[in-house]
Amino acid sequence: MTLTGRFVLLVALGVVPIVLLGTTPELALAVLGGWVLLAVALGGLDLSLAASPRRLTLTRVLPARVRLGEAVTSELYLTNEGPRRLRGTVRDAWQPSAGAGNNRTPVTLPTGERRRIALTLRPYRRGERTASHVTVRSHGPLGLWSRQATLQAPARIRVLPPFHSRKHLPSRIARLKELDGRTSVLVRGQGTEFDSLREYVRGDDVRSIDWRATARRNDVVVRTWRPERDRRIVIVIDTGRTSSARVADEPRLDTAFEAALLLAALASRAGDRVDFLAWDRRVRARVQGASGAELLSRMVDGMALIEPELIEMDWTALPGQIRAITGQHALVVLLTPMDAPGASTGLLSVLGQLTQRHTVLVASVTDPGVVDLVQSRATREEVYRAASAERTMLDGARVEAAVRQLGADVVTGSPERLPPALADRYIALKAAGRL
Repeated sequence: MTLTGRFVLLVALGVVPIVLLGTTPELALAVLGGWVLLAVALGGLDLSLAASPRRLTLTRVLPARVRLGEAVTSELYLTNEGPRRLRGTVRDAWQPSAGAGNNRTPVTLPTGERRRIALTLRPYRRGERTASHVTVRSHGPLGLWSRQATLQAPARIRVLPPFHSRKHLPSRIARLKELDGRTSVLVRGQGTEFDSLREYVRGDDVRSIDWRATARRNDVVVRTWRPERDRRIVIVIDTGRTSSARVADEPRLDTAFEAALLLAALASRAGDRVDFLAWDRRVRARVQGASGAELLSRMVDGMALIEPELIEMDWTALPGQIRAITGQHALVVLLTPMDAPGASTGLLSVLGQLTQRHTVLVASVTDPGVVDLVQSRATREEVYRAASAERTMLDGARVEAAVRQLGADVVTGSPERLPPALADRYIALKAAGRL
């Protein structure tokens, strides 16, 4: 049972005649007590005439997934199985991060009928967003007292990474087609896999002449090549404590997700086999043996539930995890921060072991705010901040130099620039035949 504002106003009205007439205190208390008893009696009558909210049947219709930042409609169907008409308010109790906004909806539901309540959800956090119950408040005909009940109506929706970097995919696919010779370009793409034979034309590299085919055809014939296909790409995301830091109002982990999704989509289009691993001290997500749309679907499903763990990354176990994925030569892409030499000790300790068998590419997001701090030196405080920012940049440069010295390649960039930069480096490696 709940009291409404009307009941409070009704009780307050009992004071008006007492104040205006100026009666004795004893008479005033008697009048006020009688007025309160009358209000309570009206409230009890109103409550007895209100429909029971427990006679409602609830049904939900809700999509299973939505991308972060996009809107989705949650539909709640209420059926009144009671003998009385229900007038009241329905509150759909979603988590605040589901972005339900104003989730209180007035409803009038005659007996035996059904009503649909549509609620727009705009989640602002990844992961599983849930609603466990619905609260229904049924008002009486006078609107003084109300019946209230909390009904179980579980709901769940998975919020996937937004994949904003997909806007870079068409231009990178076009560059892959140029390498593969499937579009009209002046120079045929180079690679290490034999593609076809054709007649020699002026300007061709004489080293590509196939002398045996030339002898058989009695004409000069050259070999053409295409970029490698069916190569192994292993994407590893560091989900340890350093991935929880925010850069440009976005967790480093989310930037790593964007870069991994763009690279996986591009490599899958190029005909390469992509495996995905999210790791700190245990496997947080793993995707193997998928391609095309299934690959991206499984990756975003696994990424949706991952949050950074406040533990150190176990780099010593990573080579074993990669060997479990593939025993062949592969392009291993490590998405991990490279800010301080101390925090990168574990990474540097295993890079030599990885580069002996694989082509290793280390990608790290950089903070554009650090560069801005270096350029601002108007006051004493800004000078100290600039010195600290310079120290941070020098530490990062030392780690990058150590990574390159161990035989790995490095890609860095701001949250907006890292995903396309990583895709461009993959295309460059493919064009150079280094996969």
